[in-house]
Amino acid sequence: MDRSRPPVGAGLGWRRELIAPLAAGVPEVIRFFELAPENWAGAGGSSARILRAYTERYPFVCHGLSLSLGGPGPLDEAWLRRIKTFMREHGMTLYTEHLSWCADERQLYDLLPIPQTEEAVRWTAARIRRAQDILEQRIGIENASTYVAPPGAELSEAEFITAVLQEADCGLHLDLNNLYVNSRNHGYDAHAFLQALPLERTCYVHVAGHYVEPDGLIIDTHGAEVTDPVWALLEAAYARIGGAVPTCLERDFNMPELPLLAAEVAQIARLQAAAPQPVQTRQVA
Repeated sequence: MDRSRPPVGAGLGWRRELIAPLAAGVPEVIRFFELAPENWAGAGGSSARILRAYTERYPFVCHGLSLSLGGPGPLDEAWLRRIKTFMREHGMTLYTEHLSWCADERQLYDLLPIPQTEEAVRWTAARIRRAQDILEQRIGIENASTYVAPPGAELSEAEFITAVLQEADCGLHLDLNNLYVNSRNHGYDAHAFLQALPLERTCYVHVAGHYVEPDGLIIDTHGAEVTDPVWALLEAAYARIGGAVPTCLERDFNMPELPLLAAEVAQIARLQAAAPQPVQTRQVA
């Protein structure tokens, strides 16, 4: 594969636990990998050599965890410059981050909801635009899972996401497990929410599994198989945007054997192949 191309097809999250199984052979259905730069930028020794061996053969997506785009603290421009260098070193063409905040004076190690206000739209969008200026490319912004509704909301969640994307002129990183988790926890229709989003901006898609607490609260764990309602949302999304958008299976723990992960990636690929011709989408460039 030409690693300088943007990712296409169905992909898998890059995890250290997978390095040994992948060394025996990468399943053909896996067309790209996704990694968190926080875990790999600046790595040396054998880790750096292993990563280079794969980025020379496969496209990789850079999915951030710590930029805190909606946070009150200064935007970490030094970190963005490190990401830019890291991406160029490995031929990565797509960077995405969460629509959330996770730091003030220090990292809080959680993705927290942004108040859904007009002021927060302007604040967050300005920071996204600055990130795009530093990276010299449009980025994708992911709808995040939330467990409390931020107070003082002036906009619905879908309206807030749409307003930020439009104000920042960035792409949508559509996470369908997050959408489903929020719909169950906050009591709204997942498919209606999906249709309310500006799907023409979709540049990247996530699917993953979750955990249901005994009281019914759903936790976005990435530690289980993708459920039927999330597959149904993926099929509905492809009906709007087509199957060409790169789509990644997230699995962070409770790792099954590689063939089981590959089977879920293959399900993504089957839905992509069955999707109708896409409407015109706004690609990240």
